[in-house]
Amino acid sequence: MPSALDTPQGAAELAESLLPPLGNRWLHTQAVAARAREASVAVSEADRDLLVAAAWLHDIGYAPELRDTGFHPLDGARHLESLGAPARLVRLVAHHSGAVYEAEQRGLSAELAVYEREDSPVLDALIFADMTTGPAGQSFDFDTRIDEILVRYEPGSEVHNAISKARPYLRGAVERTLDRMAHQPM
Repeated sequence: MPSALDTPQGAAELAESLLPPLGNRWLHTQAVAARAREASVAVSEADRDLLVAAAWLHDIGYAPELRDTGFHPLDGARHLESLGAPARLVRLVAHHSGAVYEAEQRGLSAELAVYEREDSPVLDALIFADMTTGPAGQSFDFDTRIDEILVRYEPGSEVHNAISKARPYLRGAVERTLDRMAHQPM
C-alpha cells in the first residue's frame, strides 16, 4: 500500500510545505513535476505516480530546516527516510541527476552509498525532468541546462566539477527518456 508521500498529491504537499520560501527553487520544482508528468509515458504505468512524486521531492533537501550535510540529495533522502517514505522514493531522491558525482566531490560517497542507485527508466525520466528545466522553471534543452549550471557555479566548485564529469551520464538518461517517449503508441 503506497504512503501519501509516494503519490503526486502527497509529495506536492510536502514540497509545498518546505520550498516556497526558496523562490526560484519552488518554481523549478513545480516545473520539474510538470515535466515528469509529461515524461511519465516513458515509464511503466505502475511507476508513473512514483516518478511524479520523486520530481516533487527531488530538491526538498535545499530547505534550510533539512540541511545537515549541505548536499541536498542526501539531506532530502534522509528526511524522507525519517518520515517513513518508501525506500524506492528515498533512493530516487538520493540519486537524482547524477548525485553520485557530486557526492564524490564533497567526500560524501559512503553516505550516499547507503541508498542503492537503481538504473531504470524511472531514474532516467527524473533526470530528464530536472535536466531540461531551468532554475526558475524555464523549459531548456539538455545542453542549455548543463551550460546554465556550469555558468551559475564557479569553475572548481563541487557542483561545476560534478556536472562536468556527469554530463555523459546525464545525457544518456535524457536521450533514453526521449527515445522512450517517442516510441509510445499514440
